Formats: sequence, structure tokens, C-alpha cells
Amino acid sequence: MSSTVEKARSLLEERRGELRRELDQIEKALTGLGAKRRGPGRPRGSGGERRRRRGRSRADQAAKIVADNPGITASEIAKKMSLKAPNYLYRVLPELQKEGRVRKDGKGYHAA
Repeated sequence: MSSTVEKARSLLEERRGELRRELDQIEKALTGLGAKRRGPGRPRGSGGERRRRRGRSRADQAAKIVADNPGITASEIAKKMSLKAPNYLYRVLPELQKEGRVRKDGKGYHAA
């Protein structure tokens, strides 16, 4: 009975070796075709370089609006920039403050 088990084991190990060699050939063929396996994440074409706007950036546009309208609030700036919500400005305006381009006085912003 042990010889039957040994025979089965031997056949299974031999078949496993064949399958490994076949898998190696398939992977080499795929590599040769340039096919890459993609993991989870962004779809093709969505990464790489950031989009660049022509002319002034939104931050520059916000700074100009503040300069033209002293004491203006973030919500009012968003309306003038045709933004649906001022969320973007709550991130950008503190950066403009750090750069010294605007200053905050209460709820309003002024040119520095």
C-alpha cells in the first residue's frame, strides 16, 4: 500500500513541475507582449503630470479678488470665482497668508 502512495506522490510532483514550467513560459510570453498586470489604484491615464491651467491659477485669481475687494469673505470670493462651494478656498487662502499675499482680519481677507 505504501508503494501506491509513493507512486501517486511521484506522479503529482512530476505534474507540478510541468505546470511550473508551463507557467514560466506563459509569463515570459506576456512580458514579451508588453502586458503588465495592474494592481488596484488609479486607472490608466489618470496619473502622471498635474493639469496646468492657462494664464493665472485660481490662487492668483483669489488674491486679485481680495485686492480688489478688501474685507471679502471666502464665501464671497467663491461666488465671484463661480465656485459651488468655498471648500477649495479654505485650503488656498491660508497658503496665500503664509506667502504674505493676503491677510485675514476677522472673517474677511485683505491684500497684504
